[in-house]
Amino acid sequence: MKHIFQCGAVAAAVYTFLSTSALAQNADGASEHHLDEVTITARSLESPGLYVPAQQLSGAALAQRQGSTLGETLDNLPGIANSSFGPNVGRPVIRGMDGDRIRILQNSGASMDVSGLSNDHAVPIDPLTTERIEVLRGPAALLYGGSAMGGVVNVIDNRIARERAFDAKGGVMGKVEVRAGGAADERSTGAMVEAGNDKVALHLDAFDRTTQNLRVPKDMNCGEGLAAIPNGRRVCNSASNSKGGAVGGTLLFDRGYLGLSTSEYRSTYGTVAEPTVSIGMLRRHHVMEGQLREVGAFQDVKFQLGHTRYTHTEYETPTATTGTRFDNKGHDFRLEGRQRAIQLGNGMQLEGIVGIQNERSHVQARDAAGAVALLPPSLTQSSGVFTYQALKTNWGQLSAAARAESVEVQSFEASGPSADIPAQSQKFKPMSFALGAMRNLRQGETQNGWQLTTNLSASQRAPKDYELFAHGEHAATGTYEIGQPLNGLEKGAQLDVGSEWKQGAHKFGITGFTSQFANYISLQSMGFDTNGLPTYQFEGVRARFYGIESTAKIRMVGGQDAVLMPNAAHGAMDLELRADVVRAEDLTHNSPLPRIAPMRLGADAVWTRSAWGARLGFMHAAAQNRMPDNGTNPGITTASHTLWNAGLNYHTHSGPTHWLLFAKLDNLTNKLAYSSTSVLTQTMGSNAPPVAGRSLKVGAQVSF
Repeated sequence: MKHIFQCGAVAAAVYTFLSTSALAQNADGASEHHLDEVTITARSLESPGLYVPAQQLSGAALAQRQGSTLGETLDNLPGIANSSFGPNVGRPVIRGMDGDRIRILQNSGASMDVSGLSNDHAVPIDPLTTERIEVLRGPAALLYGGSAMGGVVNVIDNRIARERAFDAKGGVMGKVEVRAGGAADERSTGAMVEAGNDKVALHLDAFDRTTQNLRVPKDMNCGEGLAAIPNGRRVCNSASNSKGGAVGGTLLFDRGYLGLSTSEYRSTYGTVAEPTVSIGMLRRHHVMEGQLREVGAFQDVKFQLGHTRYTHTEYETPTATTGTRFDNKGHDFRLEGRQRAIQLGNGMQLEGIVGIQNERSHVQARDAAGAVALLPPSLTQSSGVFTYQALKTNWGQLSAAARAESVEVQSFEASGPSADIPAQSQKFKPMSFALGAMRNLRQGETQNGWQLTTNLSASQRAPKDYELFAHGEHAATGTYEIGQPLNGLEKGAQLDVGSEWKQGAHKFGITGFTSQFANYISLQSMGFDTNGLPTYQFEGVRARFYGIESTAKIRMVGGQDAVLMPNAAHGAMDLELRADVVRAEDLTHNSPLPRIAPMRLGADAVWTRSAWGARLGFMHAAAQNRMPDNGTNPGITTASHTLWNAGLNYHTHSGPTHWLLFAKLDNLTNKLAYSSTSVLTQTMGSNAPPVAGRSLKVGAQVSF
């Protein structure tokens, strides 16, 4: 297994050997790797015809937006920000919600880690080996967990083949990608190969990514006060090395498939907040998945069984002294059936999914002496039943979803210096419901006109183990955190209303949303210190989120719809616009909620001509002055800023081989800016890491 992680050697050997074999393939094999754009529309997660509001990144758009973390990759999509903890850690923030309110999945299965427990814990998924990323909101989010109040992010690869890619003669296809540069002097390599025929498919992928300390537009120090050591214009302790790989195999038959995959992810990275602490992470993930079509009343029945062993250890450098160790071992099982479509007359058709899900996760955190650190050993077990139904009509679609769960969260040891929170078990029965509607007013073959959508949901989330039982120092945030075993279900109602207009090459969309929480579990200041650290407690408050997000695309040059010039002799140019704003309020304490992105406005001029493409644009973030006032520790505001970016790409074909060459210029003006969604902006004062400085990154992707 370890040999698949020698990514450079694998990539070179695989491509040298298989590129000649690929020449013998027919064009159908090569066509699987077409170039896609960012899609923001009404579409499904994995089930064609079951429409849900979603965003998608794939193909060239994913390759050019790809960052070192999932949060960085999705950052600046409408309604999505990055909860960056330096360059090595970043989870998506969706409509102001972060942490475990955002359900991160891998191929629709649970991605078990401890990234929701602490801001400095990375998500063990690397975008380099990802085929597609989808963001889900609305009723269909209930298919994947009632805790997904902010949405679902599904990271999709092809380690288990879900459809035939080759005929009976067999074939080979693959992808190799290299990239270099950026503000962290990245050097990365990724490779993927698939081979097989109409009865069996084999998959192999591997990646290796190395970064140095992040370059920023100001002088930085290692450490604070009298112990501070100048570090030039580099963020201290922000380098990283990540590598991983996977092997998968699938048996394909006329009525379905059965597949297995195993993967490993390793990463060592600096925590930034502490100049001498690094984290060594290891995650092993094994999956069995199968589907059987034409089963009684079901169009198909699908199951997935996953097992995960995750561990990471915090080390003191340069002596490599072992510190706190976090472990998470668990499994998840999912069984779902997609119903046969039922014709109801008058142009109406009912489709849907029903299923069950079970998850079990055992988490523990211990320091070098074996004592409990922050959180006692805990076991979370959940079982759920769910359904999603869609009624298609001549004028649009109605959808409904429901989910009922049984959750038990158990601690095995007392936590706190004086056994303040005894070992105990808490049980919850969250239930969630959602309704959606889509009214299609578009006409003709080109489907020009308006499409209207709305979603209404009432969701409940069981508290996480750390919200119930935590009692200890949290080094990443510089706080002392205390859970409350009596915390009840988090309860919220959400409504969004949107519209999208299309006329030829022109598009415009706008969505307004609001979320009202009767019980929103958040960290609240206790007004005193414990062990010299400000003390915070998890408690429920009334809260409200509301905002607007909008996108537009205007054809400026090229084609009959062009605003300026229909002549496309020199290519086509679109003007892409985006904007979003979200407000989040703690109604109990009449205070803003922390780490909320400010209003953002962006524009890009996108030019394409034959094999060439170019982009020049900016993202403007307004000042964020809405910060919670904790009395002696008021929040730090962030100033407005505008970041300019540019990109260039070239793609061509050589037989069945497709080449994509790309370059990215970020922060062209080397603007000094800070992220309001990063906890480091609040905790590290004047030495907080700003947004990365001016940088150039180049890359090449070869598909065959």
